[in-house]
Amino acid sequence: MTGTTPALPGRPCSAAAALGVVGEKWALLAVREILLGNHRFDALVRNTGAPRDRLTARLRALEEAGVVERRPYSERPPRFEYHLTPAGRDLSPVIRALLAWGDKWAVAEPPAVLRHRDHTLDPAVVCRCCGDEVTPEEVDLEVRAPGWGRSGPVS
Repeated sequence: MTGTTPALPGRPCSAAAALGVVGEKWALLAVREILLGNHRFDALVRNTGAPRDRLTARLRALEEAGVVERRPYSERPPRFEYHLTPAGRDLSPVIRALLAWGDKWAVAEPPAVLRHRDHTLDPAVVCRCCGDEVTPEEVDLEVRAPGWGRSGPVS
C-alpha cells in the first residue's frame, strides 16, 4: 500500500488513510501483542480478548496491507505465526503514545509500564531535524492537497 493514496471522503489526510488500515481496535491490539513478542494466534486471541473470527479478519487485513506477515512454524498441521513487517514495526511509537495517553487519561493506575533502560519510559515526539521535543503549539500545517486549505475546501 506504500505510495498509494486511497480515495476517502473529507479532507485528504494520511491519518485518515492510516486509520483505514489500523484504526480498528482489534488491529491495534494485535499489533501491540506482536510487538510484545506474542506471535501465535491463540496467544493473540487470549491477550487481546478478540473474538476468533474478528481477529482472523483483522490479521488478514493487516497482512494484505503489509503490516504483518505469516510465517509457518508447523507443517502438520499447518500453523503460522504473525510477525511485524517494517511497516508494522513503525507502529511502535503509535502504541507507545496510546499507552502513555491511556495511563494519563483512561485508567486510574497503569496496569503495566514500559521500561527504558533503568527507568519508566516517558515517550515524547522529537523532531529529527533539530532534536527538539515537539509541542502542539509549535506545529503548523502546510496544506498540499489541491483545493484544500487549513479550514477545509477552498472555493
